[in-house]
Amino acid sequence: MSARELLADRLAIADVLARYARAIDRCDLPLLQSVWWPEALCDYGSGPMPAGDWSEATIAALRQMLRTQHFLGNMLVEIEGDGATAETYCRAYHEVPGPEGAQEMEVGGRYLDRLEKREGAWRILHRRYVMDWNRNGPSTCRWDGPLYGTLTRRGARAPDDPLHTGA
Repeated sequence: MSARELLADRLAIADVLARYARAIDRCDLPLLQSVWWPEALCDYGSGPMPAGDWSEATIAALRQMLRTQHFLGNMLVEIEGDGATAETYCRAYHEVPGPEGAQEMEVGGRYLDRLEKREGAWRILHRRYVMDWNRNGPSTCRWDGPLYGTLTRRGARAPDDPLHTGA
């Protein structure tokens, strides 16, 4: 494999992982399903399940939250031919409604992925999630006042997000 092909594959894998984060945060089920091979399995700690089923259940659960943001960090990718493994650090912010007001839930963890390239396209074949830490408490999010009140372009779920509306 040439250096150019290796670099192209690394970028394509990083793009798959970035599409996953976008799909989760925008609650975009078709985009989320596009990161998995049809037979893909994922295990977020309760045992392996079909990634398509997990995606549907997860998007439904995320739609009950006020907002989320998944940030991908360190990424180690090992490529061998048309197969690859990736360890990707993730920090995920969730704001959820609660009886006493909005609550923040922040989780730090890693995605341990096996990916496969078919007909020139990389997708995830198997994912395991490892939670390394979490933090929870009342939301400190602010939307008004002199600092935040002027920042009126706000993230939303698809198709209402500025990414989709152009606003």
